[in-house]
Amino acid sequence: MVLKKVSSLRSSLIPRAAVAFTSAALLTATFAAGCSSDSSTNAISQNLTGRGPITYVEGKDTTETGAVKQLIDRWNSSHPDEKVTFKEQSNDASQQYDDLAQHMRAKQSDYDVVALDVPWTAEFAAKGWIQPLKDSFAIDTSTLLSPPVASATYNGTLYAAPRNTNGGLLYYRKDLVPEPPKTWTELLADCAKAKDAGIGCYSGQFAPYEGLTVNTAELINAYGGSFVGPDGKSPTVNSPQARAGLQVLVDAYKNGDIPKEAISFKEPESQNAFATGKLLFMRNWPSSFGDIGSDASAVKDKFGVAPLPGKDGIGASTLGGYNAAISSFSKNKATALDFLRYLISEDAQHIIAQGGLPSVRASVYDDPALIAKMPYLPALKDSIASAVPRPVTPFYPAVSKAIQDNAYAALTGTKSVDDAIVGMQKGIETAGS
Repeated sequence: MVLKKVSSLRSSLIPRAAVAFTSAALLTATFAAGCSSDSSTNAISQNLTGRGPITYVEGKDTTETGAVKQLIDRWNSSHPDEKVTFKEQSNDASQQYDDLAQHMRAKQSDYDVVALDVPWTAEFAAKGWIQPLKDSFAIDTSTLLSPPVASATYNGTLYAAPRNTNGGLLYYRKDLVPEPPKTWTELLADCAKAKDAGIGCYSGQFAPYEGLTVNTAELINAYGGSFVGPDGKSPTVNSPQARAGLQVLVDAYKNGDIPKEAISFKEPESQNAFATGKLLFMRNWPSSFGDIGSDASAVKDKFGVAPLPGKDGIGASTLGGYNAAISSFSKNKATALDFLRYLISEDAQHIIAQGGLPSVRASVYDDPALIAKMPYLPALKDSIASAVPRPVTPFYPAVSKAIQDNAYAALTGTKSVDDAIVGMQKGIETAGS
């Protein structure tokens, strides 16, 4: 069964892809401790051949298809001696994080495989809480989209199996712009059509929260900039490329191509502005597709979707999604490893996609039956193929705050673009202190 209405996914896609990163738990001092303890290091080398029942831990399954239950039922039917029990957490990301961190700090063995929002993966890896997937624990990622794999990699080592992913899309008024822009230069040139139509040109999410980190990262990454080096700690944002990307955003807000009210927009506000016919272009997640295409939408039959624009072609969407990792303290790691391999299999990924969660396997996006139900899939495939993970760092909350605070200051004119970039650099430098 395929989801009847994509809009019902808002509770599973938006919190996991955007709202999750503003949780209070992620602002705690636990992120300051970036190195694994000796006891965690010892745990990594233990119970590698253990087999038996395991527990899989994930936030509340809000898909209409009950995708997680389907996955586990399929596994259990063929693994009667190694059954998986689903420990369903709340739908609140801060509570999910707190629950996982509490169990890991206590080195409890009752959580065998855990679902991690992509920015949490580096922290859990740095602290020695999850099993590195190398040597005898290596998994084959050759059939997976490379950006989700990158989101599960820390300091050159894979630590999790990408479970599902997500990417931003450009929603556009195809009645006013028959072909979507491929570059920011083309998009901004099309703003003249918005003025002729008496509507705003472009909006993403520019309120001072995680969504602004996402939108800022997409411009900076699209123009060749980055935030941290491969070690997850060294700042790299102080560059001409990062300045160029942020300047595009700031100039568009200053000259009105981004409406002034967009400075307070999160996902729902930008979606509402587009669905009521007030915008020519909008950046949002696939979860907006159902509502914008519903009978209540003023643009129901007048919009299309495309990958985000970039500097010279397809842009660099910020990656969303969840990764599945093996707890270092699990007693049955061999079974847990097999379960990870199952989660990225063709069969499992179709179940995930039918539940409305974007797959990590490229082949799933070419399924005609899925495309018929979710017409945005081809554009989403291109978006994810060129996506960039959020800064992969064990100090993500502090890094994100440095990005959004300084971007907001640049947009509102309290800092120049140069000062904002320098502020990001300094904030990232001190993120682990």
